[in-house]
Amino acid sequence: MHLTLVVLGALTVTALAALGLVAIVTGWLLPWHRSRVLRPRLSGLGTLLCAVGAGLFMFLGPFMGPPHGERGDVAWGGWVTFMVGLGVGFLAQRPGRTPGPTKTAS
Repeated sequence: MHLTLVVLGALTVTALAALGLVAIVTGWLLPWHRSRVLRPRLSGLGTLLCAVGAGLFMFLGPFMGPPHGERGDVAWGGWVTFMVGLGVGFLAQRPGRTPGPTKTAS
C-alpha cells in the first residue's frame, strides 16, 4: 500500500508541476479553470509552488516514516510553500489594480 501511495503522490505532483510550467510559459489553462483566472501566468506560478510544496511535504514527511519523517522541519516548510502557492493562485483570480487618473500639470 505504501508503494501505491508513493507512486500516486509522485504522479500527482508531476502533473501539477507540468500544468504550472505550461501555464507560466504559454498562458494555457485547463478549460474549467479559464473562466475564473485573470492572470494565467501567476496562476501557473501558484500551481508550481503547490506542486513543490506538496512534494516536499509528502516525500520528506509522512512517506519517510513516523511521525514526521527524518526531516520534519523541511516537510513543514513544504506545507508552508503549498499554502503560499494557494495564496498566489487566489491572487491570480482577483483583478489587478487599475491605473488611477493621470495628473496633468496646470
